[in-house]
Amino acid sequence: MAGSSLAASDGAEPDALAALSALLADELARCNRTIVQRMESPVPLIPRLAAHLVAAGGKRIRPLLTLAAARLAGYPGAGEGRGAERHIQLAACVEFIHTATLLHDDVVDESALRRGLASANAVFGNQAPVLVGDFLFARAFQIMVKDGSLRVLGILSDAAATIAEGEVLQLAIQNDLDTPESRYLEVIDGKTAALFAAACQVGAVLGESSPAEERALAEYGRNLGMAFQLTDDALDYAAEQSDLGKTVGDDFREGKVTLPVLFAFSGGDAAERAFWKRAIEEGTQAAGDLPRALSLLERHGAIAATLARAEEFAGAAHRALALFAPSPLKARLTALTDFAVHRRR
Repeated sequence: MAGSSLAASDGAEPDALAALSALLADELARCNRTIVQRMESPVPLIPRLAAHLVAAGGKRIRPLLTLAAARLAGYPGAGEGRGAERHIQLAACVEFIHTATLLHDDVVDESALRRGLASANAVFGNQAPVLVGDFLFARAFQIMVKDGSLRVLGILSDAAATIAEGEVLQLAIQNDLDTPESRYLEVIDGKTAALFAAACQVGAVLGESSPAEERALAEYGRNLGMAFQLTDDALDYAAEQSDLGKTVGDDFREGKVTLPVLFAFSGGDAAERAFWKRAIEEGTQAAGDLPRALSLLERHGAIAATLARAEEFAGAAHRALALFAPSPLKARLTALTDFAVHRRR
């Protein structure tokens, strides 16, 4: 793995996601069309809000992982009949689950920006995004039922429950600076990594993989998701706002306990710990607090330490692919493990 520097994102790694998207361009385009079609509703506000989400873009990493895992596992994805489109439909299903959680998260976090544009709750208020998030969850389960596989239904419904548990657990520790690192990793394993793992595992099931290959793809997805979330935690304090697609320091202003803050708090002296207690636990912030927080994070190497943890998970994701024969697709999935850590947004 490369060094733990956000500056490394100027290298080749950021092309990994674009390269994977290009390799799966036809299937991804079909998935995007399915997403738009399945967001249609006779209730006018639903497609309006959906159009706002589509306009905001997004990496489509989770559906890409379903499509990639299915192909790596040998799923043909061609021909006639129900089976020909299963990976497309289930990739859209995965994206609906993800988007529903984003809508709910932005309301809970009172976020003003999502992917560089005004968040849905900033435009439509809180009620509509919550209800449209519920609609998207319902659409996802409609797709699962139509697919007809109890195995797929089990994987994705378990992931949906785990995501909800992770979000509630995050709320429980939100202002608790005594949260151990292991507990925080448990939070992000639930709220982020579980869906990455499920996205890959569903693809493996479609390809009728061996149990060992199915486990390997699920582990790839889980570790990749952990790396992505830890990098997001670092980027919230280290990125440029134009790159990040949201307001830099949002986690700090919202009193969120993330790994960089835990590292800085645990390494700080009494005065520094008192600062973090006031700003994060008590939620009493003043002008100049964010620059001070950034200075303390730098002093204690908290961003570098967080990225080092992300590197460890990215390395585990890389190793999980060892079961699979060399191929252009495997090479792109391997490169994605570097991209997870060395990116600007």
